[in-house]
Amino acid sequence: MDIIILTGMSGAGKSQAAAYFEDHGYFCIDNLPPVLLPSIVESFMNEGEEGGPSIDKLCIVVDVRLRSYLKGFDAALVKLDDLDCTYRIIFLEANDNVLVSRYRQTRRTHPLTEEMSLVDAIAAERKMLQGIRGRATNIIDTTMTTLSALRKELRTVLEEAETSGLSIYVESFGFMYGLSSDSDDVVDVRFLPNPFWVDKLKMLSGKDEPVAEYLMGFEETRVFIDKFSDTLKYMIPFYIREGKTRLNIGVGCTGGRHRSVFIAETLGKIFADEGYKVTVHHRDIDRDPRYDPKIPETI
Repeated sequence: MDIIILTGMSGAGKSQAAAYFEDHGYFCIDNLPPVLLPSIVESFMNEGEEGGPSIDKLCIVVDVRLRSYLKGFDAALVKLDDLDCTYRIIFLEANDNVLVSRYRQTRRTHPLTEEMSLVDAIAAERKMLQGIRGRATNIIDTTMTTLSALRKELRTVLEEAETSGLSIYVESFGFMYGLSSDSDDVVDVRFLPNPFWVDKLKMLSGKDEPVAEYLMGFEETRVFIDKFSDTLKYMIPFYIREGKTRLNIGVGCTGGRHRSVFIAETLGKIFADEGYKVTVHHRDIDRDPRYDPKIPETI
């Protein structure tokens, strides 16, 4: 049975994600107390064995609407392990300012605002969910994510489950917009010469050949690519040994447009050639205000 536990911050897009999974054949249960999760799974498994309705795709939504029931989350996972079930925990999050904005725009009520202000409710929710977040197999930051981009990310999650071995997700980002929140390994490439200060390269990105040629013209770029990729090649077999199925690599520069994009693209090609399933994403390539970006409407 393919089990997805969908959780995360209120307002981060769980309803849209649940709808996506439902459209892809998952039986979705919203707001289920974790203590009931093992018995629900066991019931569906038994029905299939006894010739009853077979449900082989299950999506369970768990969040702070459950309040004290969240304390049973870890115990529920232990019981799922005893049932020899495989499951993924997908955690959706967004930064505080975006969550506040979404609630004000939609005029929805946060599950905890009966007890405190919206800002305090979001802070309390993060604290309540930090243990669950730490166990997540996939963390998706929807701060600047459109609905179509979220669906693409969820499609990647499903595709990874269908393939064997380790998949690698490389994300470029700009430090001026904050760290890449779901990365296992983050590298700062701001030590490389910045193409932004070259007039003919300023309006280009790390995906353009002139920027690539400029950066590869420096010895430090070439040496860094060799050393960092060798380090990752050394680490990956041990990640696999520990049961990891997805490695998230964050590559950051100042604005997330030139250096990090080029390095991310280069790493993606290196590991694709090694035979790994690789996805490369550029979080901030169009967000630097110095380039008059068109900021998309977020979910």
